[in-house]
Amino acid sequence: MEFVKAVPLGAILSGVVSLVIGSQGAKGGQMAIHLAEVSHYSFYWSWPLFFAGAGLAWGIMLLQR
Repeated sequence: MEFVKAVPLGAILSGVVSLVIGSQGAKGGQMAIHLAEVSHYSFYWSWPLFFAGAGLAWGIMLLQR
């Protein structure tokens, strides 16, 4: 159950950090930030940052049990 709650937190972290770094024109090095397009919407996204953020949130929630 903690993992289900951690996924949106990882998405929010990835979206905010990718927006700040990607809008400046940087790729973020190991974060691999790229411009994603879904339908008519485009946004900056980073899969490595999403997995790291979701894993961090999941670990913190497991520690609070």
